[in-house]
Amino acid sequence: MARRWIEVRSYNLKAGTRQSFHDLFVREALPMLERWKVDVVSAGPSPQDDVSYFLIRAYESVADRDRSQDAFYGSDEWRKGPREAILAFIESFTSVMLEVDESTIQDLRRTGTGLSR
Repeated sequence: MARRWIEVRSYNLKAGTRQSFHDLFVREALPMLERWKVDVVSAGPSPQDDVSYFLIRAYESVADRDRSQDAFYGSDEWRKGPREAILAFIESFTSVMLEVDESTIQDLRRTGTGLSR
């Protein structure tokens, strides 16, 4: 079975900003990620507290992730677009990479993420 890599990014947001962060993410960042052909598997508020948010993206390889993120985060569209507004909400973040099969990715897509647009 085909295997791919997922990046699970966990954000710690400034207190009281999660809904505003989510609204901005859905309105501006998510459509931009889609235009850049980034496979957003799931994203949304994490249930353990009121400041955590997660983003899961899928890639063919770790090198593919690096190329994709270098292009996206280095682009004028990102840097001159929502970058500053999004970063203003974030206290810190961390990312982990996991190699998973395609069925795991599909299961994660179905978990319900709050990405209503």
